[in-house]
Amino acid sequence: MSAEVVAKRYADALFQLGNEQGKTEQLAEEFRVLAEVFKNDDKLITFLKHPRVNNEKKKQLINEAFKSFSNDVVNTLKILLDRHRIDSVPSIIDHFIYLINDAKGIAEATVYSVRQLSDNEIEKLEKTFAKRLNKQSIKLENVVDPSVIGGVKLRVGNTIFDGTVQGKLQRIERNIVTAN
Repeated sequence: MSAEVVAKRYADALFQLGNEQGKTEQLAEEFRVLAEVFKNDDKLITFLKHPRVNNEKKKQLINEAFKSFSNDVVNTLKILLDRHRIDSVPSIIDHFIYLINDAKGIAEATVYSVRQLSDNEIEKLEKTFAKRLNKQSIKLENVVDPSVIGGVKLRVGNTIFDGTVQGKLQRIERNIVTAN
């Protein structure tokens, strides 16, 4: 079974559990903190994946490091540890956050531009694409990409809206080639 399928199953189960208990927001906040830990603490990941350290010591570390977290999150980490899937944690978190945002009608997107966009420009893009994607709102992250000559490229999930000069030139080129 692929890691992505596994991550989605865990995230779906946690989302359903959070809905039943009415604490999806609490789980989301804990997962955001956990994502930062997994992103920034290489020593923790190395320790949790090390084959010579027994699982009881690893579980003890999880209990101590995440004692302020809910039992659902801690137990999920322990299960992932037992099943040698601790690498799946970032994917599980991403999918869980996606499920929460989708339930609220929110989409997360990345906008690529040649320069940092102003707050006003980002706000206009968020409003425009929220209507276009039939969402209540969109949260944009601006990434400065020097390869973008002009315009912007927006990525929402697997969908890309290319409004760059380079993208427009490529579309013109394709039209010319197919016309001949």
